[in-house]
Amino acid sequence: MRSRTVDPLLAKLGSHRWLVPLLADLAAHRGARFVELLNRLEMARDSLTRTLDAAVALGWVRRNTGHGHPLRPEYLLTDEGAKAALRAASIRDAHIAIGLPPGATTRWGLPLLVGIDAGQDRFNALSRALAPATPRALSQGLTALGKHGLVTRAIVDMRPPASRYALTDNGRLLAAASR
Repeated sequence: MRSRTVDPLLAKLGSHRWLVPLLADLAAHRGARFVELLNRLEMARDSLTRTLDAAVALGWVRRNTGHGHPLRPEYLLTDEGAKAALRAASIRDAHIAIGLPPGATTRWGLPLLVGIDAGQDRFNALSRALAPATPRALSQGLTALGKHGLVTRAIVDMRPPASRYALTDNGRLLAAASR
């Protein structure tokens, strides 16, 4: 069994559905204007605004003070944001390889995948490892991962019955990209 605590960077990356695609896009294009992001990411204007605000609050994105010319980017990555964007790009590439749409995982989806990959295959073990997450959030995350074909659930014939979670091949690919 590997680590028993949630990776803080991974928890932050999962805090907003569109944060991973946003950071990966900003890294790939060395910044962008709002409209460019809106068109490339194909997301709602309000969602992009909220995600950019969250990225600014995390200290990963800053507004370009030299913006004003049509070719200058409006949003740039900070040094800390560039580090987070490296991991975001690998996660986005895994999403594309698997065929998942952007923002397909829930807030706790990526930490759940990494936890299961680390050998925490029971709900209570995952709950302890991802301590700030509520049982409802974990349950919804596991259900969403199951619907996308990333996690399987097996009922163990015991008294009382128990559930064990395992990663599929696609789940292992995404968990490896998330580490």
